[in-house]
Amino acid sequence: MASLMLNSVNCNAGRALKFEYVGLRPVKVHHNIVGANLNSIKIAPLKLTIRAADDGARKKIGLSDEECEAAVVAGNVPEAPLVPPKPLAPAGTPVVSPLPLKRRPRRNRRTPALRGAFQETNISPANLVYPLFIHEGEEDTPIGAMPGCYRLGWRHGLVEEVARARDVGVNSIVLFPKVPDALKTSTGDEAYNKNGLVPRAIRLLKDKYPDLIIYTDVALDPYSSDGHDGIVREDGVIMNDETVHQLCKQAVAQAQAGADVVSPSDMMDGRVGAIRAALDAEGFEHVSIMSYTAKYASSFYGPFREALDSNPRFGDKKTYQMNPANYREALIETREDEAEGADILLVKPGLPYLDVIRLLRDSSPLPIAAYQVSGEYSMIKAGGVLKMIDEERVMMESLMCLRRAGADIILTYFALQAGRVLCGEKR
Repeated sequence: MASLMLNSVNCNAGRALKFEYVGLRPVKVHHNIVGANLNSIKIAPLKLTIRAADDGARKKIGLSDEECEAAVVAGNVPEAPLVPPKPLAPAGTPVVSPLPLKRRPRRNRRTPALRGAFQETNISPANLVYPLFIHEGEEDTPIGAMPGCYRLGWRHGLVEEVARARDVGVNSIVLFPKVPDALKTSTGDEAYNKNGLVPRAIRLLKDKYPDLIIYTDVALDPYSSDGHDGIVREDGVIMNDETVHQLCKQAVAQAQAGADVVSPSDMMDGRVGAIRAALDAEGFEHVSIMSYTAKYASSFYGPFREALDSNPRFGDKKTYQMNPANYREALIETREDEAEGADILLVKPGLPYLDVIRLLRDSSPLPIAAYQVSGEYSMIKAGGVLKMIDEERVMMESLMCLRRAGADIILTYFALQAGRVLCGEKR
């Protein structure tokens, strides 16, 4: 039994009175004295209200389960905090009858906790592939059209950037080389030099980080004196089968260096099947092929071509890259790549082609990749610098949209920055 002593109460007799209070726990409460005399004392009813402690830790009252239950059965029920009053609408709000709606979708969006519980799409650093530009130099050279991106020195800058990415959970990269002009030829023979820039970089990274997932680019444009993805005939025609022959040798050289995934981005017909056969013949059955299945002749590639100095010396790439106006054609490419043995199907560019990503997702059981290309990256960066948009929020929303459309992995220059956001790191 808990005792409650009132402070000295001035009754006519001039003496203090002691009152006994039976409750669930000892409490210090000042009763409101309504009236008092020697024969009767009236006090306002005592109410015990239970509130959550600020520190989240409440002291136990020291009663057994049976004693707590008995107190409630006897009518000694502690009161919880009152239900908050209904918030008032602003003055002038019309008074209307509730709409007769059986379903109100806003109910599931009412609080951050509810929105999180019902979120259909999620993204993690494991979904990101980090494209990295490399060159033969020692220093990291800024790329003017792509703020925050560099041509990394393959000996030092590349290794350091990969370390930073791995620190935030991004463990997949794809390499793009800036090849010296003196090594470029019309047939792109440097592409399959076993001691070329890309094979050397792969060997260095695999020595340092054996579990790093390395994607490579299979195409002739960085190595071609013409700047095209294939061998150019004297009349300007891009030669398909002869180019595929070169691509097979390039893919094998990359696999020999330790590449995990080779990625033909050239859009030549039949190259996936030919590369698969070439890899298997050399004992690289374990090396995957990520085909650029739907690579469009897009205007969003400009900053990338500046980064690699790989602009076509003449003409354009419309005879092998897809027409941006075409949708169903992506299904033709999908079926061919599946039949030829592709392991991953890629759509490039990303955000302007969400419908194509969804088409491939609904049409194929294979993993789908999306490439958020240099133009997309640079526009978001520029908007952020000009304070026209919130760069971080737009970045994360754009990546989430690519995932929502059906992309399993996303190649993005934002990989490191997004990885830091996803890990809660503020820099």
